[in-house]
Amino acid sequence: MGRKLTIDPITRLEGHGKIEIFLDNKGNVANAYLQVPELRGFEKFSEGRRSEEMPRITPKICGVCPTAHHMASTKTLDDLYKVQVPPAAKKIRELIYSAFMFEDHTLHFYFLGGPDFVMGPDAPPSERNILGVIQKVGVETGKRVINIRKRTRDIITLLGGKVIHPVCGLPGGVSKGPTKDDRKEIIQTAKDAIEFSKFSLKLFADVVLQNKKYVDLVVGDIYKHKTYYMGMVDENNKVNFYDGMIRVVDPEGNEFCKFKGRDYLNHIEEHVEEWSYIKFPYLKNVGWKGFTDGIDSGVFRVAPLARLNASDGMATPLAQEEYEKFYDVLGGKPAHYTLAFHWARLVEQMYAAERLLELAEDKEILNKNIRNIPTETPIEGVGVVEAPRGTLFHHYKTDEKGIIEKVNLIVATVNNSAAMSMSIKKAAERLIKNGKVSDGLLNMVEMAFRAYDPCLACATHSLPGQTPLKIRIYNSDREVIKTIIRD
Repeated sequence: MGRKLTIDPITRLEGHGKIEIFLDNKGNVANAYLQVPELRGFEKFSEGRRSEEMPRITPKICGVCPTAHHMASTKTLDDLYKVQVPPAAKKIRELIYSAFMFEDHTLHFYFLGGPDFVMGPDAPPSERNILGVIQKVGVETGKRVINIRKRTRDIITLLGGKVIHPVCGLPGGVSKGPTKDDRKEIIQTAKDAIEFSKFSLKLFADVVLQNKKYVDLVVGDIYKHKTYYMGMVDENNKVNFYDGMIRVVDPEGNEFCKFKGRDYLNHIEEHVEEWSYIKFPYLKNVGWKGFTDGIDSGVFRVAPLARLNASDGMATPLAQEEYEKFYDVLGGKPAHYTLAFHWARLVEQMYAAERLLELAEDKEILNKNIRNIPTETPIEGVGVVEAPRGTLFHHYKTDEKGIIEKVNLIVATVNNSAAMSMSIKKAAERLIKNGKVSDGLLNMVEMAFRAYDPCLACATHSLPGQTPLKIRIYNSDREVIKTIIRD
C-alpha cells in the first residue's frame, strides 16, 4: 500500500499552500499536487463599487505586491475613461514602479529564495532563513539589505502616499509629483541601488556560480521544463515593467504572438481543477493538453526568467551585460531552468535600479502637468503591468456612471500555476526514490515552487462568489465518521 507525504504549510512565500505527494507501493512518486486552500473574492465583491475606488481596493489583495495591483488598476482606469496620461505623470508612475520592483526583488532573493543557496538546501530549517543568511554573509550585509529596501520603499511612500497600499494613481495621471529636493534624494538612492545590485550579482556569482554542486542543480533535469514564455516588451523588444506589448515565445525561442494588453482574451484561457482554488491559464491558440510541457502544450511561464526569454535584451547597459552573461553561462536562449529564475531576478533588479536613475534624472518629472481629467463615458477597460511575479491583467466593465459590473483579474502567480504544479511533481519524482525522505529533500521539492516567488493570496478567486467546501469529521481514532459537502 502506498503512502502520502504532506508539506503543510509550505514556506517562504506570500500566502498559504500545501504540497501533497502520493507514493506507490515501491515508495516512488505516483503523483504530487500543489494545493492552494485559501480564497480571496476580490473579483466578486468589487462589483457595485465605483471604478475610481479600484486602485485603492485591489492593492488590498496583497501586502507584498500592492504597487503592482495599484498600477495595473490605475492603467485600467486610463483605458476605461479613454484618457491620455501626461508624459510627466507616466514617468512618475514608472519611477515609483521601478523602486517597487527593485525592493521586491531584493526581498525575495535575500529573505525567501536566497537561503536555499546561501545556506544550502540541506541546512537545518532553523538556519535556512534570513537570519542564517545574515550570520553567514555578515551583519553589515544584513544592514545594507535593510537600508536599501527602506530607502526605495521611502520613494513609494513619498510619491505613492503609502508604501503598503499606494493611493497616488488617478485616471489620467497621478496626485503628486516630486520636488527638486525629492528628486536629488531619489537620484542618490538610485545610484546606491545600482551599487547594491552589483553586490547582489557578485554574491550570486561567488556563492552559486562558483559552486559546481549548485550549478549542476540549476542546469540539471530536476528543475527543467520546456514551456512557452510571456513578458512585456518595449518597441525594441526589450524588457519593460510598466508599459508595452505582451510578447510570447515558444520553447525554441521563436516569437509565437505579440499583442496589446486589451486583447488578452484572444490569447489566454483558464483551466480549472477540482483540487485547488487557483486557476490554470494556458495559451488559447495552442490549447490545454494537461500538465505537460513542450511546443504542443499551451502551458506558459511568466516572471523574471520568462521576461528575459521573451525579450531581446535589457534596455539599460549594466543589466544588458548581465543578461548576456546569463545566457552565456546557461547555454543560450531560451533558458528552461526553473532555478535560473533567481539569477534572472537579480538581472531585473539591476534594470530596475538603472531605470529608476534614468527617470529620476529626467527633469520632466518636475513638470506640474501631471493629470488630464477624464471626459469620456466609461464602458470597459484593461490594464497590464509586469508584477515581480509576472504579467498582471486587470479588466473592468462598468455602467455609464462608472459603477463596476464585472471584474476579471489574471494575477501574475496564476499565470505560473500550471508550471508550478509541473515543477513540484517533477522534482518530487526525481528526488524521492524507494520511500526515502528527509527534511532537506522535501525542501528541495519546495524549491521547485519557491523559484517562481508565488503570491498565493493574489492568485485565488471564486467567480460564483461562493466557496466549494468539504468538511470531514473524525472520531478519537482519526476515523472519518461524517463528511459535509457544499458544491
